[in-house]
Formats: sequence, C-alpha cells, structure tokens
Amino acid sequence: MVNTNTLAQLAEQLDLGSYLYLGKGIAKGGGRSLKSLLANAFEAVLGAIFLDAGYDAAYHYYLDRYRSVPSPVRDENFKGRLQQVAQERFGETPFYDSEGARVGTHREYTSVVFAGANPLGTGHGASKQEAEQDAARVALESLVGGAEKAAAKPAKTARPRARRSPRAGSRTKAATASEATPEAAPEVGEVISLPERQPEPIVIPSQPRSRQFGESIE
Repeated sequence: MVNTNTLAQLAEQLDLGSYLYLGKGIAKGGGRSLKSLLANAFEAVLGAIFLDAGYDAAYHYYLDRYRSVPSPVRDENFKGRLQQVAQERFGETPFYDSEGARVGTHREYTSVVFAGANPLGTGHGASKQEAEQDAARVALESLVGGAEKAAAKPAKTARPRARRSPRAGSRTKAATASEATPEAAPEVGEVISLPERQPEPIVIPSQPRSRQFGESIE
C-alpha cells in the first residue's frame, strides 16, 4: 500500500503535479509527472492532515483514497530480493554505483550493482532510486530467472519419424545402403510380398545300360 507507485497514483487523482513549486529546468523536463515528486507531495499532504486533524483523520483519508484506486500498482522490491540472493550465493551485500547524466531536456540515471568486485546488472531510470531498482531487476533475471525458466521448460518427448517414400527418378540414401548391406528386417505391421517359389524339376533317373552293348539292363 505504501510505495512510490501507489502514492504517485493517489497524487495524480488530486492533480498535485500542477501545484508543485518547481524550478524552470525540472518543470520543462517533466518534473510535474515524476513519480518520486508526486509521491513526496502526497506524503506531505497526508502529513499536513495528520498535524491539523489527528491520526484518525489521516488514517481514513488515506484508506478512502486507496480504495478508490481501480487497480493499485504493485511495487516490486527488487533491491530487497537481490540482497537475499546475493548474500546466499556470494556471502556479499550488493552495493550500487549510480551516476546521472542529462539526456535532452531531462536527466537520466544509470546504476550498476555489484556483489564484491563482480558487476551483476545495469539499470536506468528517471531517478537514482528507479535506476537502482532496475539494476537489481536485471541482476535477478540473470541470477534467478534463467534457472526458473529452465526448470519450467518441459522436456522434449521423442516422436517416431515417418518413413519417406522415394521420389520418382531419385535414389535415396536408404535405397543405396540397402543394396550394399543385407536387407533390414520389416517393421511390425508392415505388409511384405515374397517372391513366388518355383517348383523344383523332377529328375527321372535313366535306366542302367550295358557298358559294352548299350542295351538296357532289366
């Protein structure tokens, strides 16, 4: 319930961005729609209600505003999760090296997260906090995301290959191999045709004849 995205959404309902007192540079760079400034402005309004009317008034004012949001934005704490993963795997607490640079009319931050001397991920954002969260998200995808995708990916099942019939006028490798090697055993269920067996000729032995006169010997 209490995070930058939700508080900025509640501030947009009140159009607090148009009431912010900003410098010319940040106003031209879209500062009135910057989430961090809108969230801070809503916290300031809530603090004023608390000081003026007490805790109960601030409590109900916040809950009524929160319930009127159609779909509250969920804020992922990537930095907190990365800290747990980095301490478990490397025994190190991650730290961030952030630097801002002007891009066109606005300022953009780049952050690199480290665990020891090893860089884990790089992120970008309109504020230092957003850049660090983005860097932590990238690091988590590299450390945890790959293992989760591999575990969720189902194993491939082997499927029998369909036999291809040879095309007319072409000789397949299987046909060439069958000529050089003994014929393979037929598959189960395959209908084969056997060559017709020719009857063996009946041989009638000749009658014994006399070697001297050539006459039959009875």
